[in-house]
Amino acid sequence: MEAFKNLSGANKGYIVLISLVFLSWLIFKIVTPDNFGSSDMMLQCFQASLLTTVGAIGFYFVMDMGLFDFSIGANIILSAIVGCQLANSFGMGYPGLVAGSIITGGIVGLCNGFFYVKLRIPSMIVTAGLALIYESVANYMAGGAEQVLPSDLRAFGQMPANIILALATFAVAYLVLNYTKFGTYTYAIGSDEFVAKNMGINVDRFKVLAFILSGAFFGAMAVLTISYGSSMVAVTGMSSMSRNFIPTMGCFFGLAFMKYGIPLQAILLGEFIVNIIFFGFISMGAPTAIQDVITGLALLIIITLTTKVTKGEIVK
Repeated sequence: MEAFKNLSGANKGYIVLISLVFLSWLIFKIVTPDNFGSSDMMLQCFQASLLTTVGAIGFYFVMDMGLFDFSIGANIILSAIVGCQLANSFGMGYPGLVAGSIITGGIVGLCNGFFYVKLRIPSMIVTAGLALIYESVANYMAGGAEQVLPSDLRAFGQMPANIILALATFAVAYLVLNYTKFGTYTYAIGSDEFVAKNMGINVDRFKVLAFILSGAFFGAMAVLTISYGSSMVAVTGMSSMSRNFIPTMGCFFGLAFMKYGIPLQAILLGEFIVNIIFFGFISMGAPTAIQDVITGLALLIIITLTTKVTKGEIVK
């Protein structure tokens, strides 16, 4: 215990995260040894976690500023449909798929940020309302039909292309967060927006930029999602919100481990933990309702154990 206390913050964080990964794996391995825990399954689990990791890393810039986004699922669906149509219907191939999805995601983020700073109402309300619009646009573009990505354009649904894209987004986020003015201001605004304004930071401008960056990352997540699943179906009536849950869970890991100085690494391993839990429940044959309840409880426990709130501190 004394040796652990003497470790650097980053090393402590890595030990906690790796321990959580191992504990999650061990529990389900003990409960269902015949159906869970093989190397092939863990590889599938890791590849599935890459999809949401990409989005969660971008979402971190928004959540660290104390904001939220209920249009994540709608953004992913719309971006994937635009990318698929550019790649397939317009014959643009991979450039259309990647550029179309990421640019669409960035535009959605721009709309979120613009209306948030102009309307001056909570980001949750703004993005929830806009999600309905994005869903309608996606449904109109798809014509109510399932959008299928051709088999020769699904390289990002498997290794090594999915890992390359995920690593590229991770590298971009790491560089922006640690070596740019934008990254410094992200922490400043998240720490104390009032003080940030008094320092001369244009808070509204950087909030809009955070939404744009987050949206572009969700566009990249859309590329991985439609490549992995091969198709995308437009939905309406806020049904897209079911896609909000897992990226948000990974982001909570980033916020919880920010005190150790490894928020992005925590998101990566956190999403892996979440997917281990999902795969574990599937192996057990547990009903979806039970999976959601226990997964939600697991998230609360993990965040509570890894986040120490100072007395008197205001929790956003």
